[in-house]
Amino acid sequence: MNRETDVLVVGGGATGVGVARDLGLRGVETVVVERNGLTGGATGNTHGVLHSGARYATSDPESARECIAENEVLREVAPHCIDPTGGFFAQLPEDDDGYFERLRNRCRDCGIVAEPVDVESVRRDRPYLSPETERLLRVPDAVVHPFPLAVANAVDVREHGGAVHTDAEVVDLLVDGGEVTGAEIRRPGATGTETVRADHVVNATGAWAGEVGSLADVEIPMRPSKGAMVVVDYPPVDAVVNRARPATDGDIVVPHDSTAVLGTTSEAVDDPDEYPKEEWEVDLLVEKAGEMVPDLQTAPVVRSYWGVRPLFGGEASEFEAGRSVTRGYTLLDHGERDGVSGFTTIVGGKLTTYRLMAESVADHVCERLGVDAPCRTAAEPLPGRDDPDALRSALSEFEPLPPAEERPSDARRS
Repeated sequence: MNRETDVLVVGGGATGVGVARDLGLRGVETVVVERNGLTGGATGNTHGVLHSGARYATSDPESARECIAENEVLREVAPHCIDPTGGFFAQLPEDDDGYFERLRNRCRDCGIVAEPVDVESVRRDRPYLSPETERLLRVPDAVVHPFPLAVANAVDVREHGGAVHTDAEVVDLLVDGGEVTGAEIRRPGATGTETVRADHVVNATGAWAGEVGSLADVEIPMRPSKGAMVVVDYPPVDAVVNRARPATDGDIVVPHDSTAVLGTTSEAVDDPDEYPKEEWEVDLLVEKAGEMVPDLQTAPVVRSYWGVRPLFGGEASEFEAGRSVTRGYTLLDHGERDGVSGFTTIVGGKLTTYRLMAESVADHVCERLGVDAPCRTAAEPLPGRDDPDALRSALSEFEPLPPAEERPSDARRS
């Protein structure tokens, strides 16, 4: 893979392939490299909610507005990657009445349709909801399938002249006279490295952004936060169920085929590759989610898994607790910030806003490269929307397996 390209994107999550797709649609040749499989980081280890923004409406209204806008865009361009389940915020007796009303009002302020609904009529159709449920707020949450979404982007990258390489780890960035000009890549089992030279390099590695930045002597203070998720065998759940209170552990239940994903915890970690995965986290999620859906407390656990949120810490002295860090995103122009040109990092954000993040990066890179072309990803359908065959072979090619210790013999990751 010794080659030259216009842009090298490091990171094969949704944002990385999203950046490459956006640039490809603007006529910019792009290569993506990912050290693991596609979606091997945070993208492939999320609970899969396409957020309406309601979850952030009271604490981070800017993120909430971004979520509802992107929710609507993705329903149009990628409906084949989305289950339009809808969602609810459920208030239980110990929850604050005032929060429910604040949530409803803030959703309205953010442009999110949030409607109080009659509890008894909803429970007739969804008896799995706790009989102690006092109030319900219906919101336009949905379920997004991260792997097909990322593969659809990767297919489009290729169709527009780019390339996506998995099992290709960046081991060094090439820096010449204060400018990043490419990267050295190593593949498993290889005796040497390969070189990709580029006019611009984008760091879209999420929680690992600091490690990649250090290869160019750039400091990127990340605040990675691990989140546990538990998959249980419980087919009845057919909508996203959120707890109507400020975000905390075990406050969301997400339907996935015949299972439900229970999420999530938030705990700061020092190393996004090495951190404890503890049984008490699993037990806590089952207990807390079971307050909203009681049958979950006795449903068989299929597996558990952990993801690491790519939270940006701002300046090193300004780190906050994991749940208080904004779920918005930050674009770092290392030419302006650090005196290292040809290098851009995107950090923070969430799966729901990956396309918007990619658009911001592509706008920035095109400005640096002198490319005058508009973003098309908000209107251009992703491969597979109108032709399911366009994704079938690619899904097989890119499909990852979860780590062996998290992979029951009869289970596959969605």
